[in-house]
Amino acid sequence: MPAESDVPSGAESDNYSVGSSLGAAMSTGVVLLNFGEPATPARDVVVDYLERIFFDNASLEGDTTVEEARARSRQLAERRAPALIEEYEEIGGSPLKDQAEAQADAIQRELRDRGHDVTTYTGFQFVEPFVGDAVAAAREDGVDRLVGLPIYPLCGPSTTVSSLEDVEDAVEDADWDVELSQITGWHRHPTYNQLRVDNLRSFVEAEGVSLQDAGTTLVFSAHGTPQHYLDEGSRYREYVEEYCDTVATMLGVDSYELGYQNHENRDIPWTKPDVEDLLPEIDAERIVVEPVSFMHEQSETLSELDEELAEEAAEEGLDFHRVPIPHDDDRFGSLLADLVEPFAAGFDPGYYQLRQCQCKNTPGTVCLNARRQ
Repeated sequence: MPAESDVPSGAESDNYSVGSSLGAAMSTGVVLLNFGEPATPARDVVVDYLERIFFDNASLEGDTTVEEARARSRQLAERRAPALIEEYEEIGGSPLKDQAEAQADAIQRELRDRGHDVTTYTGFQFVEPFVGDAVAAAREDGVDRLVGLPIYPLCGPSTTVSSLEDVEDAVEDADWDVELSQITGWHRHPTYNQLRVDNLRSFVEAEGVSLQDAGTTLVFSAHGTPQHYLDEGSRYREYVEEYCDTVATMLGVDSYELGYQNHENRDIPWTKPDVEDLLPEIDAERIVVEPVSFMHEQSETLSELDEELAEEAAEEGLDFHRVPIPHDDDRFGSLLADLVEPFAAGFDPGYYQLRQCQCKNTPGTVCLNARRQ
């Protein structure tokens, strides 16, 4: 993946195909993209889910044939499945699907309230309904435009970019001549930052904890990514760090800790430090853990943080407070609607500060992260 670079003057408009549709009455389909998780701990469902994930990232272990990659992916899935099944059993299955569908309903209501003919569809990368299912449903409904919007605030190669490539593949496989627009990173949307800050403030107040107390340490826990992607030019770590700096500043917190939730199923380096490795070095009575970029409760929050990290914190003598995910904040549908509105209405996305993405430098792909000259 190329590193993001300065956008040449005028590039904001050159790659958009909205000019011909200005003022036209057209329908828009919005595919809300996410990783997905099994709603039940059934072994066959979990193994198939993991196999898809490992196969999608098979290139991390070097060049190999498709057959070898599939066999290796199945091996990794079989090895990882028992522990993940145990996690799903502990949390009663993942609530991600229900929360994602509620978010899709919220953005559809908001855009329709704004006067736009929009239908939303939920598509998951690794469980049903798959991204291809969502694209097929949009085509069946006869929408004129299609917008891919990953529910990943922080742009990453195996999440944001990969999910949008799935949309492109589905459209191509269907031989569908549709106007396709794609949105990548959007963590800089001011409403997103504000709702996360408000959510954190409300939580610590309810817990009777002060972030300004010397006995409290704020810990940001971000989803990890293989170092390979960063070496290729992904700015994911940069996005994580700037987001944490911004939120800490808005909260009036002078110092904090940042760790990553890594899934080291392959013998390859991941982002460091691991969040659990931070705990022995923390000189405080308690930690407040904010899951960075998660927009749904899922196994990474309900099990990896609430069970595993909480247990390790207790062993270090630290009181543990985990900030809940504001997946149902009323403002979330509105901020997502802001991202989609230029395409639904047919005006230049640059008006809303959306500019040509360089992490996924293809025509019609925009983000809020592109560097200005």
